Amino acid sequence: MFGPYTITDHDRREVLGYRLALTALALGQLGLLFTWRQGGGEGLWPWLLLMAAGLGLALRWIHIYLRPLHRALQLFWLAGCLGGLLLAQRVGLGAMGEALREQPLWILAVGPFFAALTGVGFKEFFCFRRPEAIGVTLLLPVALLGRLSGLLPIDTTATLLTVESVLLLVLCLRKFPMAAAADVGDKSVFLHLEAQRRGTGGTQAEPASDRSNPAAAPTEAA
Repeated sequence: MFGPYTITDHDRREVLGYRLALTALALGQLGLLFTWRQGGGEGLWPWLLLMAAGLGLALRWIHIYLRPLHRALQLFWLAGCLGGLLLAQRVGLGAMGEALREQPLWILAVGPFFAALTGVGFKEFFCFRRPEAIGVTLLLPVALLGRLSGLLPIDTTATLLTVESVLLLVLCLRKFPMAAAADVGDKSVFLHLEAQRRGTGGTQAEPASDRSNPAAAPTEAA
């Protein structure tokens, strides 16, 4: 859009890291829900740590054109993690699941974490129009807000969250065969926005060797 660019090895490593981190998050969700359904409140915290690390790293490596939106998702992640720490401090690690079950208002404390995940799902749908991304974007807020408002019983909430977790895992697995350029998007947009942020008024030029590289041709924006 704003000129030629090259998908570098660094870009490819970031994309792989993003996909692996998102997959870890999906597996963490499924593990947490399975453990919770088995009545293992004491065993939830390792899955919570995996989810926190997975989403945090995914937001570190995700490619989003708008820096304020990217920062907002990271702040939601941080606020949700802090809310989870507060919950753990108040009720103990082993009682976090029970506290969320019996006192839905605690969802407000951890809700920003899932708002960040919903944002990732929306980004994936906006870029790739994957139907499983719609499930992540819609089911997650419906489940949590439905439970918070008292409109959904706990079993229905758990079922919706399980379906959402499976859809997230499907989304992740379908991303691995894709070229890294699909997740990077139009890199010239990033260069243009960065140049505007620094006040240089134009797109930063790629090295001459990059412009002669066939890989420098623009790809579909993500």
